[in-house]
Amino acid sequence: MGIAGSLREGSLNRALLAAAVELAPGGMTIVPYEGLADIPMYNGDIDTDELRPASVVDLKRRIAEADALLILSPEYNYSIPGVLKNAIDWASRPGYKSVLGGKPAAIGGASGGGIGTARMQVHLREVLYATLVRVMPHPGLLVGVAQTKFADGKLTDESTRQFLTTFLADFQKYAAGQQG
Repeated sequence: MGIAGSLREGSLNRALLAAAVELAPGGMTIVPYEGLADIPMYNGDIDTDELRPASVVDLKRRIAEADALLILSPEYNYSIPGVLKNAIDWASRPGYKSVLGGKPAAIGGASGGGIGTARMQVHLREVLYATLVRVMPHPGLLVGVAQTKFADGKLTDESTRQFLTTFLADFQKYAAGQQG
């Protein structure tokens, strides 16, 4: 399951996820999740089987059915976008029994800044560890100065495409338990 932590249609991270779908190695299928905008702000009062919003039930079902998670996100104010953190908060309940526990994941992101999404990835890694996600031990997919690497919503920079291809092959091995 692929999650882009941005709601913008023209998001570079949505474009990066589309490139990941295109460049996935044989045996790996990345299914993008498009429901982030439908998830309400987390509220423990409605986090019950009777009241939980359908969008949250769908998110949790999709995560449970996925073999692994690929999370590609922008960096907002040196951290995780609120919409992504909110989805993680919903998916992480109930604690120690959530659909996230034990799920392999890889993280990355694209940004116009020179260091990509490095600071966001540090925060995201910590949040995911708290939910018992098995985050791939990798420096992450950092696509800096991203506006120069995409054209018309497509990843065109050849060295970034090659790095993404290698990153996905490493993730496939990690998710299968062959490394890490």
